Amino acid sequence: MSTGTVTKPSAAPKGGGRRKLTLPWIMLIVAAGLLLFSLVRAVSGANDLTSVGQVSGALQLAVPIGLAGLGGLWAERAGVVNIGLEGMMVLGTWFGAWAGYQWGPWVGVLFGLLGGALGGLLHAIITVTFNVNHIVSGVAINILAVGFTQYLSNFTFAEADGGSSKQSPRIDQITKVTIPGLSDWLSDLQAKHWFFVSDLAGILGGLVTNLSLLTIVAVLLIPATWWVLWRTAFGLRLRSCGENPVAAESLGVNVYKYKYIAVTTSGALAGLGGAFLAIVATGIYQEGQTGGRGYIGLAAMIFGNWMPGGMALGAGLFGFTDSLKLRGGAENVHALLLLVAVLLVIAALWQLYKKKYVVGVISAAFSAGFFLWYALTDEVPSQFVDAAPYITTLLVLALSAQRLRMPKADGLPYRKGQGK
Repeated sequence: MSTGTVTKPSAAPKGGGRRKLTLPWIMLIVAAGLLLFSLVRAVSGANDLTSVGQVSGALQLAVPIGLAGLGGLWAERAGVVNIGLEGMMVLGTWFGAWAGYQWGPWVGVLFGLLGGALGGLLHAIITVTFNVNHIVSGVAINILAVGFTQYLSNFTFAEADGGSSKQSPRIDQITKVTIPGLSDWLSDLQAKHWFFVSDLAGILGGLVTNLSLLTIVAVLLIPATWWVLWRTAFGLRLRSCGENPVAAESLGVNVYKYKYIAVTTSGALAGLGGAFLAIVATGIYQEGQTGGRGYIGLAAMIFGNWMPGGMALGAGLFGFTDSLKLRGGAENVHALLLLVAVLLVIAALWQLYKKKYVVGVISAAFSAGFFLWYALTDEVPSQFVDAAPYITTLLVLALSAQRLRMPKADGLPYRKGQGK
């Protein structure tokens, strides 16, 4: 008979526990980041750094990466590593464009989802049912997706008006939304280049100007994923499969079913990212247009510590640096050197405060190098401009590696009944 005893919650471990960020702290961090951007913009004179066009472009570039990262999060929270995100995005671009130019963009979005889901289902069959190494399966799907879409293009797009074996005919655009009045007011305020105020106006203006309806859907999928995986019984069961599948099975959870659902959903989200590239970002399918965004989405997910919010931040960071390259070229990336130098100073001070002297000194040395680079040059080489988004991704992953915690059973082989 149950005694009805309620145990007292244990205290947070001293020194080793991590406190959850509350909303006031998150807002304070965002405000501090915006203040830093405003300072860099004012010093460098790169006024496009936080302009409406810059933010709007960054959002559009971040969406496909964020969708791929969200797909990776679903799979890995269930214990399946999904290196095949790139291939599933490729399937999404092709199927989205193929249906989009014939029956309209929203049908293309649906087919992009289905194309990516088929890739996810194949990955689930190979890894969950046949227990093949997850990395091997993902690489095979990436290769297969490229060859498969090239083959299909030869007798579909090549025979269509306005198409060829390497690209599709033009696809109709999805409706874009701009909030009248508010968008113009924020653009005018941003153009005044006032400290902090204009930067805030530029960021808010980018979020209400020329916004595709599919972008809104994609952004809403981030809190939706958090709610499903962390606030529902279904999400608890799915995450238990990635932490301890043997224990989950002992409690009656059908581990295979949840892994299949998670990996198929993962593929569908990556496929949606591919469809976004073809339908919204370019309005046309082109061979090789994913450009490694599936891998970058995986990096964004790791940077975000397998959490939706952190993943979105990582995707936004890559989208922002990519947008800097496309809009302002050398001038904006040169201003980015100053931003990196200041961030490294903050990192050095924090490491010294935590008595991690070696890491602190190294951060300070790199900071001095970036300050000198910024002070002694007026622009950066074009090769560095092109590589800036990828270098940013590597730096962020390297600096955040110590705080990462992947699901315990992620990538580990599992057989039904192995705990008996």
